[in-house]
Amino acid sequence: MGANGKLQVPNQPIIPFIEGDGIGPDVWSASRKVLDAAVEKLYKGERKIEWKEMLAGEKAFNQTGEWLPAATLDIAKEYLISIKGPLTTPVGGGIRSLNVALRQELDLYVCLRPVNWFKGVPSPVHHPEDVNMTIFRENTEDIYAGIEFKMGSEEVQKLMHFLKTELGVDKQIRFPESTALGIKPVSKEGSQRLIKAAIQYAIEQKKPSVTLVHKGNIMKFTEGGFKNWGYEIAKEAFGEQVFTWMEWEAIKAAQNEEAANIALKKASVEGKIIINDCIADNFLQQILLAPKDFSVIATLNLNGDYISDALAAAVGGIGIAPGGNINYTTGHAVFEATHGTAPRFANTNTMNPSSLLLSGVMMLEYMGWNEAADAIVESLKTTIKRKRVTIDFYNLMHDATLLKTSEFAEELIKNL
Repeated sequence: MGANGKLQVPNQPIIPFIEGDGIGPDVWSASRKVLDAAVEKLYKGERKIEWKEMLAGEKAFNQTGEWLPAATLDIAKEYLISIKGPLTTPVGGGIRSLNVALRQELDLYVCLRPVNWFKGVPSPVHHPEDVNMTIFRENTEDIYAGIEFKMGSEEVQKLMHFLKTELGVDKQIRFPESTALGIKPVSKEGSQRLIKAAIQYAIEQKKPSVTLVHKGNIMKFTEGGFKNWGYEIAKEAFGEQVFTWMEWEAIKAAQNEEAANIALKKASVEGKIIINDCIADNFLQQILLAPKDFSVIATLNLNGDYISDALAAAVGGIGIAPGGNINYTTGHAVFEATHGTAPRFANTNTMNPSSLLLSGVMMLEYMGWNEAADAIVESLKTTIKRKRVTIDFYNLMHDATLLKTSEFAEELIKNL
């Protein structure tokens, strides 16, 4: 990171990668070939990525006895940007999730999930083309903090005693002898840095709105706090660049709804980012009924988990959904496939590499190598339009040509 807060990328950066478990090696091999081909073609050899493997997951455990070696974290910290395939979560204790551990250790507070439809991709909804959203999901607090205690444990008994004797909330716990407990931390600082990043993205990408999705009608101090702190940072950090729903409400109260709507329309015409909010359950309904109404989404961790996968389903499934985990202050970023390891299909050379490949596209965009990123996206559109696809799309298309993972990568390179 430069002193100006901007990422400084050389023409031949070293980028660490984790190939992943299960289908990871297959989808990584295909993705790497396409990424390299796009960079070579678009920059005529002036730019090139030097790949550096780092170990995590089953491969790391088999070679080192550790699921997430300290050396891997050191490499990820040193080189700032990395990319990874899907990882197995060890069973029976230890690390709760390798993915979560990486995000926590590097303080990757934004889980960035862009969701849009590629023409020709089979979808269960009538108008998948209306889905064009970017989700900023808080990545370090809420359930990802991992604070929970097992039923019957000493920790639960201590916490239960404290809740009863110090806070007087024992009546809300209906079955104390058979209850596990979890704590949901949501901070003002953590919420505002996430929401600030979402608004900054909306401004830079000329998006029309940022919607704060929350369950503040029930959890008034955590999820409700997220909403309130969001409106607060919007005005504090961006001033006249935004128009908030709170301003709309204030104008309505002082004058009338017509005046508030006129102010909202004026703000939109002037290019201001509209900041509004939506209750999480209603939002999950609205993304099916009126997806055009939403653009950039800022939300807490659990809500973001549900929303990301629901929207991915609307545009063709998680197999084509990319993801990135970013700290916009330090520059650290890990881009990753959003699907699982699918061990049943390991080494079959049959799975769709698009999730990991499009995560690589996000990585190129983060680096400022937009020409190569755009070329890959256009190639993917062309390849899908020609119905030359892997098994997941082939089973849902009429008159398609079935390609193996490696053949799909070759087709993408041909269409660059």
